[in-house]
Amino acid sequence: MHTNQNLLEYYHERAGEYDKVYQNPAEQADLQAAAQYFQEIFAGKKVLEIACGTGYWTAVMAQTAQSVYATDGNESLLEIARQRIQSEKVRFAVADMYHLSSAEKYDAIFGGFIWSHILKQDLNAFLQQLKPLLRLNGLLVFIDSNPLENTNHDRRNISITDANGNSYQQRTLENGKSYSVLKNFPNDAFLRECVADIASEIDIQNFEYYWILKCKIT
Repeated sequence: MHTNQNLLEYYHERAGEYDKVYQNPAEQADLQAAAQYFQEIFAGKKVLEIACGTGYWTAVMAQTAQSVYATDGNESLLEIARQRIQSEKVRFAVADMYHLSSAEKYDAIFGGFIWSHILKQDLNAFLQQLKPLLRLNGLLVFIDSNPLENTNHDRRNISITDANGNSYQQRTLENGKSYSVLKNFPNDAFLRECVADIASEIDIQNFEYYWILKCKIT
């Protein structure tokens, strides 16, 4: 299990245009529903956020959470997040999501649109390292993309599928740079299988554009 340097570079280069992904008019209903759901389940909780990016979901959770420790591997993204959110309840830090450690334990861990960028063969080790960071019965929550035609999540955009079943999209940024980006689209059965050994009360919600996985760490 190791950090994907290509992905880090891609998101560093994409930092200035990143938030445009949240501006698609067709996805606003899903985004609002997800935001309301997160504000409910994270209310009063200490949350550790993985791959917070520009802080879109950090801002959502901070409205009701006790605190949010928002981490990302890219300082360029964190700079945007710090400008967006100025709250005593939120702390930001550069951190490798594959080698997280903390003296604190959290009530919840949240990852927004990061599951799809983790190699299938790394998922078990990735999830196992999160368990010690959570209090007993702490929440583990992810949101990510459903595959839909004619969107950024179109399966037809897959350019390569490797021997482990990981799929990659060829993406070109506004600056003209092109990257092969890992983008997996798990189904409900796969999500349940991945967390079955560490979690209980597994709940999966499917919106039109997104899925949300919520479970309790046992």
